[in-house]
Amino acid sequence: MRAVTTLSVVVLASAGIGHAVVTSLDADIARVDPFKDMKNRPAAGHGMNVLLVGTDGRDRITEQERRRYHLGGAPCHCTDTIMIVHISEDRERASVVSLPRDSYAMTPPHVDETTGRRHNGHPIKINAAYAEGGPNLTVQTVEDMTHVKIDHYLEVDFTSFMKTVDVLGGVKICTAEPLKDTYTGLNLPAGTHTLMGGQALQYVRARHVDGASDLGRMKRQQRFLAALIDRATSSGILLNPMKFRDVTRAVLGSVRADKGFGTDELLDLGRAMRNFSPSSSEFTTVPIGQMGYVVKGIGSTLKWDTAKADRLFQDLRDDKPLTVHRPTAPQPVRVDVAPQQIRVQVENGTATAGLGKRVDTALAATGFRTTHAPANATDRTVRRTVVEYDPRWDRSARSLAAALPGSELRAVKGLGPTLKVIAGADFKDVRKVRAEDATQGEFGVVTGDQVVCS
Repeated sequence: MRAVTTLSVVVLASAGIGHAVVTSLDADIARVDPFKDMKNRPAAGHGMNVLLVGTDGRDRITEQERRRYHLGGAPCHCTDTIMIVHISEDRERASVVSLPRDSYAMTPPHVDETTGRRHNGHPIKINAAYAEGGPNLTVQTVEDMTHVKIDHYLEVDFTSFMKTVDVLGGVKICTAEPLKDTYTGLNLPAGTHTLMGGQALQYVRARHVDGASDLGRMKRQQRFLAALIDRATSSGILLNPMKFRDVTRAVLGSVRADKGFGTDELLDLGRAMRNFSPSSSEFTTVPIGQMGYVVKGIGSTLKWDTAKADRLFQDLRDDKPLTVHRPTAPQPVRVDVAPQQIRVQVENGTATAGLGKRVDTALAATGFRTTHAPANATDRTVRRTVVEYDPRWDRSARSLAAALPGSELRAVKGLGPTLKVIAGADFKDVRKVRAEDATQGEFGVVTGDQVVCS
């Protein structure tokens, strides 16, 4: 995530800056050779693939920052975040695929970077590849699992991430529910917030704000990146050569990249991506087939859905968009609970024949689990549509009410998990809704403009 942030800022800034300014970047970026002695690599596809890793390095963190942002733990010298960013051949689309750090992986044969000993392939969590074999083993393991050829490598630590966000003046994030994580110190009330560097780091690192753990964190990271792209492209601050100089000085001191990722590549990408926007970016996480897959000596891992993952990575190799974006279509309203998780009984509260069935069908088409057995209400003179709900299911009730504009929420103790809709004379249609973390398509893809604050 932190690597994606820095790359996005630098590339977008390059769109409006000349060669003389960008040339100085080469001197600031520390170089690594992640492709050294690699053989039997995947065939090159179309477009460009960048492996972006965020490490837990915190050597440049001040004592005040350690205390304030809960960064005092010992680093594991592993990758906190791993993403493949695919830039399309026409340079008009970026596809970001998150690889969960607890993914079950099998390393190829390699030499341990610390001990110098040669190892045969063995199972690990994918984030441990960095600790065992550095960037080289990380790239080898990712290529071996995805069959996607990595063209460039970029690595960023905590310090670079915070400075990037600060120099942009913060990034706007919105949340429907309070977010609190005692491990990172994150404490955000529901609403819209402008996060500066340290608080932004808490937001993208938090794993304990809900039961989704690392998967929930990756969705927040994707939402943050979309918001950062929106900030960088809409404000124009990166088209100012002096501001660009400030950005590069602030963030590039702790970046490591492969030797081939230099001035010319940045300029080419920057010029090609002049019109880049949140709607031309798409985000997903590699499909998971099994949670909690326990491996002796490693612990609980996430096992990929091999068939779906293969199709996802084939689309990257073929330079295909992961989802079709239609910006002119009306966007669904975001809600807390996905319609697929809400069971609904519909009653007709009017004398209009067939209204109950019409409401039931419309709700079902939007994804709600209706009973498909609408009934007539006791009162047939209802003017305003009512959503009755047990107070224990209040979040589901609010999500259902959002699909029925103008409806009245009415708490009924003891009603149970099935919500009741009493259709009134005001009913016109059902509005499409989707959950905050809802995704679309086979691979669960969202585009950037779908996750930024409205």
